[in-house]
Amino acid sequence: MAGIVPTKSNLMAAQKSLKLAKLGYELMDRKKNILIKELLSLAADAKTIRADTDKAFSEAYESLRHAEMTLGRCGTFAMSVPIDDGLSLSAHSVMGVELPDIRYKEQKSYPYFGFDCTNAYLDEAYRSFNKAKALAVKLAAVENNVCRLADAVKKTQKRANALSNVQIPTLTARIKFITEALDEKEREDFSRLKLLKSIEEKASEKE
Repeated sequence: MAGIVPTKSNLMAAQKSLKLAKLGYELMDRKKNILIKELLSLAADAKTIRADTDKAFSEAYESLRHAEMTLGRCGTFAMSVPIDDGLSLSAHSVMGVELPDIRYKEQKSYPYFGFDCTNAYLDEAYRSFNKAKALAVKLAAVENNVCRLADAVKKTQKRANALSNVQIPTLTARIKFITEALDEKEREDFSRLKLLKSIEEKASEKE
């Protein structure tokens, strides 16, 4: 190997690096498995919440359709509903991956418009859209975390592959090269000493 000096100190350094690389791979593999487990759990939740959200919006739009059939366009009533500020944001960590926690405090389910010019269909539409909104927030939070975890799994797998396919084989080959070079040097030194001893013995016999 070009640039590698076969010395005992280099051998010890390579062995230490290999040990750390193998430990790093084990940690990356463990992290990946934990992230995948969390990812699959959230993906299952997302599937259920998505179905509930689709159903809630379908029911809400159906209620709104009935309301508009009897009351006409309901935009004026919608304008009376105040801006919703029930969202709060925090975060938690899974194996170093920051996952946001989006919480939604539902508004009180009472209409903000008068009862004298509305009907039960509009009231139902209001309640249905409130329900759908809460589910949509929950779905967005879960799907966002699914994407974050999927990205983290991909990056972790990439790092693990770099260790197992590049760094560990390179260090293993380096250790083999240095070990073989040192063994060869040791054999040469032994042969040289043996030759010198033989020469000395022959010289002693002549004397």
